[in-house]
Amino acid sequence: MLITSTMITLSANNWIGMWIGLEINMMSFIPLILNKINKSSSESAMIYFLTQSISSALLLMMVLIMMCKYLIPIKLIHIIIMISIFIKIGAAPFHMWMPKIMSNMNWYKCGVLMTWQKIAPLFMMSNMDNSLLMNPVIILSVIIGSVGGLNQTSLRKMMAYSSINHMGWMLAINKSMNLWMIYLMIYSLMILSLCYLFLYYNLYFLNQFNSLNMNNTEKISFFIMMLSMGGLPPFIGFMPKWITIQSLINEKEFLMIFIMVMTSLIILMYYLRMMSNMFLSHSISIKWSMNYFSYSTIIVMVINLSLPLILISDIM
Repeated sequence: MLITSTMITLSANNWIGMWIGLEINMMSFIPLILNKINKSSSESAMIYFLTQSISSALLLMMVLIMMCKYLIPIKLIHIIIMISIFIKIGAAPFHMWMPKIMSNMNWYKCGVLMTWQKIAPLFMMSNMDNSLLMNPVIILSVIIGSVGGLNQTSLRKMMAYSSINHMGWMLAINKSMNLWMIYLMIYSLMILSLCYLFLYYNLYFLNQFNSLNMNNTEKISFFIMMLSMGGLPPFIGFMPKWITIQSLINEKEFLMIFIMVMTSLIILMYYLRMMSNMFLSHSISIKWSMNYFSYSTIIVMVINLSLPLILISDIM
């Protein structure tokens, strides 16, 4: 139902159809949160339900007002509709629910929330135009998403704030459906791979990196993935940000580019913070053999190093 509900929203040709798809999507995701009945999962499900319900109520109310043709400025209706969508995707300053519920979920559910759950709302927003509200939300998202993760010790909260930052980048190119879809696909590839590694090694808090049992090649592979998530060239994570910067240069949004690049450096800081705990916790021998490379390590390195070159050649 989670996949079907998103397809309903994407294929709908009116606001009511999109709203129905979003409601089915919400009711499909709540059972995932409640997979293991305990106090924390019940609290997360309740927060998610209340937040999404408020958002849906705002959206439905504005759609009905628009259909009944009341004497309300269409720009005001569009602003309230956009606010309801910002609440759904957890963009700043409507983001407070997202780190809270992610801190009580496992990595599989966190991965779904940070990727698949963004598709339908972003699609709806790409069909609207309201830069009056969009630009402040983009700037707030990249700033709060970067600064909010600095003092966190929970990896799930850190990834939630990282997701908020990436949401700001996606909103910056939301006018072009092709560009934000490329960004979301690359981001989904990276974040789902990272969630898989966190789940595999049972990592939920920053201090767990101190006792992580990895060989040197696995640590290097992990390090490359973190640099990629931070958007450092020449890794694959730099590609969507480079595409976004090119698009913003064409629109002459130089101040926004400066803010977004500076906040990306802060994001890179707390990815490096994770790695410093892992690398400095044990003495590491620099002598290692190619025999220690596993297939998964090779795949991660190839994807992060070669795929950007393929994408650059396609764009050029």
